[in-house]
Amino acid sequence: MTRILTGIQPSGELHIGNYFGAIKPMLEYQNDPNNEMFFFIADLHALTSLKNPAKFREYSKNAILDWLALGLDPAKSLFYRQSDVPAHTELFWYLLCLTPLGMLERAHSFKDKKAKGLDTNAGLFTYPMLMAADILLYSADKVPVGKDQKQHVEMSRDIAQKFNHTFGETFVLPEPDIQKNVQTIPGLDGQKMSKSYGNTIPIFADEKTLKKKIMSVKTESKSLGEPLNPDTCNVFAFHKLFENPNLAELREKYLTGKIGYGDSKKQLFELVWDYFAEARARRENFAGNWDEMEKIMQNGAKKAREISRAKLDEVREKVGVGLLV
Repeated sequence: MTRILTGIQPSGELHIGNYFGAIKPMLEYQNDPNNEMFFFIADLHALTSLKNPAKFREYSKNAILDWLALGLDPAKSLFYRQSDVPAHTELFWYLLCLTPLGMLERAHSFKDKKAKGLDTNAGLFTYPMLMAADILLYSADKVPVGKDQKQHVEMSRDIAQKFNHTFGETFVLPEPDIQKNVQTIPGLDGQKMSKSYGNTIPIFADEKTLKKKIMSVKTESKSLGEPLNPDTCNVFAFHKLFENPNLAELREKYLTGKIGYGDSKKQLFELVWDYFAEARARRENFAGNWDEMEKIMQNGAKKAREISRAKLDEVREKVGVGLLV
């Protein structure tokens, strides 16, 4: 049995880059009976950048709804909020006390944010060790991440090895799991799709907003009837991503000038709208029954506390905390 863990930071609307880059692969893992899945809402991590309590609650709530709507199954996976499990922050402190300052100073993510003039608070600086606690508490074998988070998983391995060497064998060494077949998803402007760039296509946008977003995808300036190049067209790239069943026919129309960008975008809108139809219906149902959603989260938190407490008790014994004899 392979234990796989991932955290979802509630920082805004999920977009299709999130879906194809991280969510869809995790849901496929969930359907393999040889995997033991752990999903958590990384709300404590979000506090490093989000200082608005109302937005914090809204984003946390939406993250829960979004993942359940897209197919996370609490019967197959453990789903919980990071802040509901106190062991995360306690283990974070024990790990932090073993962490060389230089390790944190070398973190690419912190250095990038600092270079961009973003709020570089102490929480952001020590973020990798809270992430290490998130992972090590549950003896995760694999941690699916993007390339930008690979270093943080490697730091988790490093601190786990140091703890094991100092106090005895305690932690499983996690492996970063980077989906090699997942391409970079282009945004509306052709750059990587990112909330930071403001170029995203939200998964659960209303019909009018979704259509407006898709119609604004950047394309070349071409006259109607001119041949189009499907291999350099962002709109066609989205058709491929969503597995348009008429892709060969659409490609031929591109090459022969029988379709313009406007019509291609209209077809893409229909494709995307239909693709997430069932998820939208599930989300609407979940949103009208928040008591049930909270029950799911509390049940998950209870199980997570039981698992994490066992590991934390082992750690406390190893470091000598709480021992009177």
